[in-house]
Amino acid sequence: MPTTTPPAALLARLVTTDPGRPRVTVYDDTDGPTRGERIELSARVLANWVAKAANLLQDELDAGPGSTVRLDLPPHWRTLYWAFAAWSVGACVELPGAEAHGAPDVLVTDSPDAAAGSDADRVVVVTLAALARTAGVSVPPGAVDEARELATHGDVFEPYDRPDDDAEALRSSAGSTTFESLVPPAGTGGRVHVATGEAGTLLRTALKVWAGDGSLVLTRGAPDDDVLAARLTSEGVTREA
Repeated sequence: MPTTTPPAALLARLVTTDPGRPRVTVYDDTDGPTRGERIELSARVLANWVAKAANLLQDELDAGPGSTVRLDLPPHWRTLYWAFAAWSVGACVELPGAEAHGAPDVLVTDSPDAAAGSDADRVVVVTLAALARTAGVSVPPGAVDEARELATHGDVFEPYDRPDDDAEALRSSAGSTTFESLVPPAGTGGRVHVATGEAGTLLRTALKVWAGDGSLVLTRGAPDDDVLAARLTSEGVTREA
């Protein structure tokens, strides 16, 4: 049996076939400190983030097959690498709106209030700003400040174990998906624009597009129509998700 999960194998394939090609480009039009950011990640850079987060989950937070990692994050590039990190260690990703199966083993959140009131065994506080080096908010005792600590973890990840194919991989308001069903057998490629307020939609779109060797342009917030139209033209978008 291979040691990698299907999502991890998909990311590895993207790195092998075309490591420098942009796989996700994010424009932030939300009101807040991240407004105006444009972030672009190649397969190689995305895999680097995934490896660091997976090493943190496995080595420091004891996550692995049978664990639940609740991602209390908006649709964002950080949500993508945390989801793939959880899948790399063999854990189930649980999203807001899903039917909860008790307290998660790990909570990954950008909300200080959620972190402080969490019933999770382990908590990671994420700062969405691209250049953050510390959380900039109060981090509860025992919680991980991702902005401060993630960089200390390794760029290469080797899982200790692999989940069963029929184990839960994603739990969202749309239902539950197993590892063997998570990656579409035939994706839809191209340069795909997605604008969604739901993290589950972003994750499923990313899996479908990357399975077809495509790339994503994610819009966060609501830019003016003319700004969005010019952006999609400059990015070479071929279709909407």
